[in-house]
Amino acid sequence: MPTVTFVLIDQMLSTGTILPLEMLRGAESRARAEKESVSLKLITTSVDGAPVKSRSGFSLAPDMALDQVPDSDIIYLPALWRNPRPALKRNTALLAWLRDQAAKGAVISAVGTGVCFLAEAGLLDDKPATTHWHYFERFASDYPRVKLKRQYFITQADRLFCAASVNALADVTVHLIRQLFGPSIASHVERNFSHEIRRPFEEIAYSEGAVHLHPDEEIVQAQTWLKQHCSDDVKLSEVAKHFDMSVRSFNRRFKLATGQTPLQYLQSVRIDMARELLQSSNLSVNEIAEKVGYQDMGHFTALFKKFLSTTPSEYRTTVRAKLFRVNT
Repeated sequence: MPTVTFVLIDQMLSTGTILPLEMLRGAESRARAEKESVSLKLITTSVDGAPVKSRSGFSLAPDMALDQVPDSDIIYLPALWRNPRPALKRNTALLAWLRDQAAKGAVISAVGTGVCFLAEAGLLDDKPATTHWHYFERFASDYPRVKLKRQYFITQADRLFCAASVNALADVTVHLIRQLFGPSIASHVERNFSHEIRRPFEEIAYSEGAVHLHPDEEIVQAQTWLKQHCSDDVKLSEVAKHFDMSVRSFNRRFKLATGQTPLQYLQSVRIDMARELLQSSNLSVNEIAEKVGYQDMGHFTALFKKFLSTTPSEYRTTVRAKLFRVNT
């Protein structure tokens, strides 16, 4: 059971905690409905275990003090209103705890000025990061060793995620839900919490040392070839021959490098293309199915539902509701 810990800090913006917590609860609920066995242990903590007062004036009562928190798989750090320096001085014990958890392999996500806790702990030295635009100059001055990426709303350095805003934090959370529960549940949560069109995490985040990178150059070329020819009638045996491999060797190396079989990868590329066309074009669902390489509408619909937990028509309705409407 993965442990997710939400750190509570005086004068925090509670949306940076409440939103991802509710999204993760939504993922758990969907997993139960789909008879999945994954569940989460969600914990809130403050340094001394005492309630904290959020910027909005509400008091938030933690489950336990920091020294009682078990080793965590995922940690969320909230944003603070304006200058975070007073909170950094009051919560020095948090810095040592973050260093310890990072050393043990925890994923740590910080939003807005909450990124300063990662920087103050030295975890972002020589690594990319972002923060709220209002704090760029002070952050760059205080932490010159951090590679501040002002043009990105999200950065990833191995297991450290920085989000510039709560909206960006939602994208990070969808990405983490995908790692924990798979693409179908992640898509369900994303569509229920945000109907507007959003670009995939991999397209908007600055990632350093991302896990999807691998050193097998021939498989990288095969991935590129599959993306370029995904609309064609692809026969994977011919693809293997094209790259001078046996089918068995091609399948083995592809799975070792990417974590997917060539067929699974091709399907995910096609469904991603279909998703984008459903968002941005007026092509019919039949036309989109053909454009991404499927002549059998039933097979295309079943595959789309397997990946995104909804039909193509239902998906188009939710993601385009805000863009296409009749003015009254």
